[in-house]
Amino acid sequence: MTHSRSEQFYNGNTRQTDHSNGCLSGLFLPPLVVLCFGIMLGFLVSNLKINDAQGQALATSGVNSNAMIAPLFTPEIQYWATDIQRWSTAHGIDPNIAATVMQIESCGNPDAHSSAGASGLFQVMPFHFLADENAFDPETNALRGLNYLENSLKSSRGDARLALAGYNGGIGVIDRSESTWAAETIRYAYWGSGIYADAAQNASTSARLNEWLANGGASLCKRARDRLGLSQ
Repeated sequence: MTHSRSEQFYNGNTRQTDHSNGCLSGLFLPPLVVLCFGIMLGFLVSNLKINDAQGQALATSGVNSNAMIAPLFTPEIQYWATDIQRWSTAHGIDPNIAATVMQIESCGNPDAHSSAGASGLFQVMPFHFLADENAFDPETNALRGLNYLENSLKSSRGDARLALAGYNGGIGVIDRSESTWAAETIRYAYWGSGIYADAAQNASTSARLNEWLANGGASLCKRARDRLGLSQ
């Protein structure tokens, strides 16, 4: 990261009907019963439509309700799968976009660092940490990195490509013309949006991820693999 929700009542033994309360007041008036039944049925259908619309909104909101990362990510990212799910749930974001960021930033190497001073799994810049925090601690690094990603997603109104650009180049780039973006940010948005689009479909492979690996990502993953002690 460079910058990184009728009432019925009884009177003795005689039942009386309160004609001022709801549909049950029509028990002795058949046409009114039909009318009330129709109203109730319409209400139920309306609620079902609302619930279905809410379900569709959830499915397309960018949050993976199953909280699983796609199988396309490299073994070094799969190593952190359970943690990624937990961290992402805490921030209300799709684990797949968190995994995408980790893939590009460190390929799962908790000791990764850049010449610009970014560190850890999510390559978070020093000024995002409190003075007494360990930037290389996975829990702390994820907290700060995903907090920034969450804010970037909010600023981009859920547009994953813009959010990824904001994660790399600073949230301010989201509202700027792409012609003003740094070359690194353009590349980052390209790699990340392609990988995430495949991951959101739960794909087992990604041409964009393979392209990223061929363009230098493989060496990053080798360092992560060695650090994590994973077999070749």
